[in-house]
Amino acid sequence: MARNHILTLSCPDRVGLVAGLAKLMERHDCFIESSRTFSDPETSRFFARLVFHGPDDILSSALTEDLANLGNELNAEWATHPEGETVKALLLVSKSDHCANTLLYGARRKELPIEVVGIVSNNETLKDNFAHWDLPWFHVPVTKDTKPEAEARLFGIIKETGADFVVLARYMQVLSEDACRRLEGMCINIHHSFLPGFKGARPYHQAHACGVKVIGATAHYVTADLDEGPIIAQVTEVVDHTFSPADMIETGRHLEGNALLRAVKAHAEHRIFVNSGKTVVFAR
Repeated sequence: MARNHILTLSCPDRVGLVAGLAKLMERHDCFIESSRTFSDPETSRFFARLVFHGPDDILSSALTEDLANLGNELNAEWATHPEGETVKALLLVSKSDHCANTLLYGARRKELPIEVVGIVSNNETLKDNFAHWDLPWFHVPVTKDTKPEAEARLFGIIKETGADFVVLARYMQVLSEDACRRLEGMCINIHHSFLPGFKGARPYHQAHACGVKVIGATAHYVTADLDEGPIIAQVTEVVDHTFSPADMIETGRHLEGNALLRAVKAHAEHRIFVNSGKTVVFAR
C-alpha cells in the first residue's frame, strides 16, 4: 500500500477551496483518507489538512507542480510531509524533569513522532537524571551578562543536532526578543497555569492563597510576549479547600506533562496553524 502523505494549506478564504483541493487530488488519482478544514470568519482565512495517498509511495513531480501552481493562485502557505515522519526535537530543561521525561517516554513508546536529538540545560542539576536516555547533554550556563553568548551557543546546537523544533520543558530562562523571533513557530513552552495568571515565583502558593477551584497548564508557542504566545493545548483539574500547595504542585506536574505532550504531538503531526495570534488545531 502506498504511503500516506499530509498536505497542510492556509490561504485567504474564498468559494470553491474544498472542491478545488478535491479535484486536484482526483486528477492525480489520489485517495483522500481524511480531511479537516476550517474557515475563520474573523480573519477570512481558510485552513486545511489532508491525509492522502496516490498510486506511488512518493509524491509525483506532476502533483507537486500542481500544488505549487494552486498555492501561487491562492496566495497560500502549503507543505507536504510523509505521515508518521519523525520530527527532530531539542529539549531545554532547568531543574524539573517531569515534562522532559513525559516527552521522552512518549517518544520511546512511539506515541510521539519525534526524535529527541539532545537536551540543553542552563545548569548540571539534571544531568545524571537523564543519563539513562543516552542523549547528548549540552550545558549552557546563562546569566544576564552572558545571555547573548548562551543564545548563540543554543542556535549552534540547533544547527549541530539538526533539530526541527525546540521544546522548553520547564526551562526557567527567558529567551531574548531576537531568539523568540528566530524561533517563531518552532518553539513550544509549558506554562503552569490554565490562564496566564500567577506569574513569577511560587505560582501554586499564590493560587492556594487565592482559594482557586481549578488549576491547569497551558502549552503555547513562544513569542517575545512572555507566556502569552499562541495557545496550543490546555488541561485543567478541579481542586478544593483540602488541597495544600504541595498537592497542587504534584497535580500541576501531571497537568504540565499532559498539556506539553498534546502540544508537541499536534506540532509533530502538522495539525497546528497560527491564525492572528491564536491557533487552529485540528483533531487527528
